[in-house]
Amino acid sequence: MSHKQSQNTGVSKLYGISIFETESDLRVGYARVSTRDQNSELQTTTLTDAGCERIFEESASGALKNRPQLKEALSFLREGDTLVVWKLDRLARSLRQLIETVEDLHERGISFISLTENIDTTTPGGKMIFHVFGALAEFERELIRERTNAGLKAAKDRGVKLGRPRSLDDDQIAIARSLKAAGSMTSAQIAEHLGISRPTLYRLLG
Repeated sequence: MSHKQSQNTGVSKLYGISIFETESDLRVGYARVSTRDQNSELQTTTLTDAGCERIFEESASGALKNRPQLKEALSFLREGDTLVVWKLDRLARSLRQLIETVEDLHERGISFISLTENIDTTTPGGKMIFHVFGALAEFERELIRERTNAGLKAAKDRGVKLGRPRSLDDDQIAIARSLKAAGSMTSAQIAEHLGISRPTLYRLLG
């Protein structure tokens, strides 16, 4: 079934659209309620009033990583469509997830609206939100790089040897060099004798 044809699977719901609707540039809503608050009527009504023709509805805690209806909604969206949520915390369980989701939408040519926060990237001013989220994502990546580099430097300063551990100690490497120089054994035989692979032997012998 194509993107523009409706399908009623799981707890996803269809509002005000024919099963054979093929109009492009859909507004697709996503509603989520937690297990302690089962009433989604406020969200679905608001999303319908905002022009959503398809609404994916989910009952799950925001802390859960696996949310099948959100995954289905994101898969359903196509370039030119708009994802609409009642509130930002309905979409993401963390700032990182929010940034990643909005970045993914932008890269796919999909607009984003959060009704409560009045975020609307279909407007010229609202498009700046994508740039803000992009800047936040780059800022976080840069922080991770800085922390990683600082951690590596601190480990080096403490004398910690970085990289893969050596397969052989110095005595075994000396034996391997001697056997290789003697020419009495092939590289494969030397590697088997020392219990290492030939690529490892080549790397150790330089």
